[in-house]
Amino acid sequence: MSADHAAPVSAQGLVAIGASVTGPEAPRNDAGRGRTARRAGVVLLGLIVPALILLAWHVSTASGFFRPSQLPSPASVLAAAVDLAERGQLATHILISTQRVVLGFVIGSLLGVLAGALLGLSRLADVLLTPTVGALRAVPSLAWVPLLVLWIGINEDSKVTLISIGAFFPVFTTLYLGLRHVDRNLVEAARAFGLNGLRLLTTVQLPAVVPALFSGLRLALAQSWLFLVAAELIASSMGLGFLLTDSQQTGRVDRIILAIILLAVIGKTTDALLGIAERWAVRRWA
Repeated sequence: MSADHAAPVSAQGLVAIGASVTGPEAPRNDAGRGRTARRAGVVLLGLIVPALILLAWHVSTASGFFRPSQLPSPASVLAAAVDLAERGQLATHILISTQRVVLGFVIGSLLGVLAGALLGLSRLADVLLTPTVGALRAVPSLAWVPLLVLWIGINEDSKVTLISIGAFFPVFTTLYLGLRHVDRNLVEAARAFGLNGLRLLTTVQLPAVVPALFSGLRLALAQSWLFLVAAELIASSMGLGFLLTDSQQTGRVDRIILAIILLAVIGKTTDALLGIAERWAVRRWA
């Protein structure tokens, strides 16, 4: 008798369990599809302005409004890209510049995090070092070039160092200001639970400034690409900055436009990748 009654109950239980498992899954799938559709819509909307710019560029050159020596056509720029790619130079320019930016960005960002944490958490370090760091931040990027050449020489180290300088200050500034404005009540509550020193920093203070830190990192990445051109003025023979200056000297406007487009596309791509990391970090810690 009990066995006869056990089967229906078990079946109902399985149905209930299945309903409870599969029921919420459908809304989650719908939500995921909705987010994907929204992101695709955002991407398509973001492509409208570049498409209009490309159309206006084509019309202005095809109509003769601009001479080829002033603004070459999109087809001419594409032909220049194909020519460099067939020679094996285009990929080399891109890879060398990207490597320099990544190395300089990583080094400058790490130093910026260390300095920002030190000055943001230590009142003594803040009083001693903030005026000096503020003065160094005001120095134009090109002013460092002659000094780096004399100190380090004409090699990769001087270029990466210059990019690191450009990446350092945005990270330092945003982290320093973020730590100075962390809620004091939150810090005191953490200390009441026995958190101090490094544990307090990693558990409470740094998670509280994750959005500010990533804002600084994204500014630092943009600054790294800006400093790249200045860095590749230091007797470079390859790289997108070199391609710009060499094309200016040879009058190749099509290659100048190509270098500008590549800098814009690669810079936006790296910023988008950092944005993905930012969203993950905000969900994880903020």
